[in-house]
Amino acid sequence: MTMATPNRSPLPPLSRHAGTTMIEVLVTVVILAFGLLGIAAFQAKAQVGSVESYQRAQAVVLMEDMHARISASPALAASYVTTGVGTGDAPAACNLLSTRPARDLCEWSQALRGTSEVKGGANVGAMAGARGCVQQVVAASNVPNQCQHGIYIVSVAWQGLHKTKPPAAGLACGRDLYGEEEYRRVISTRVSIGVPTCPMSPTSTFIPIP
Repeated sequence: MTMATPNRSPLPPLSRHAGTTMIEVLVTVVILAFGLLGIAAFQAKAQVGSVESYQRAQAVVLMEDMHARISASPALAASYVTTGVGTGDAPAACNLLSTRPARDLCEWSQALRGTSEVKGGANVGAMAGARGCVQQVVAASNVPNQCQHGIYIVSVAWQGLHKTKPPAAGLACGRDLYGEEEYRRVISTRVSIGVPTCPMSPTSTFIPIP
């Protein structure tokens, strides 16, 4: 008795496009990976830019604070001159200080050190490494016939997160405290102290304008 042999269909030939499809998938994965890396890098840069903008806004507030304090005590403006207060200063009881400029500088130092906000035991209420400086450019004078306004520069410096153009040479606040100059951020404003009256010398003659 002869056994019937079952019919077997021949295997289909391999598609010549199978390898091409795999390569296309790999190329797509690589492109997608580079795209995701680009998005991540963009988000990181955007976050750094956001922090830099926030720190600059804080610096402006602190700078204007000292500007207002000096303007409120023009006769004592020279007593506000300092090469730097803020980060690195030891805590002090500002209310125990006897003079107004000393109290103002002490409170400014506390604000620059970020003591207004504490998180996890660390001061986070100000910029990184914030320092404040007050420079006298011209002393006020009411010498007869030689009166001149006093001019002071209030500066605030802090640590940047990335390199950028170095501050102008005339802005010395915080210099050499943040490593390379490209990391130092500085903003400044001018305070003008007026002279209410300007006496004339006894020998001078006032000639009215016709």
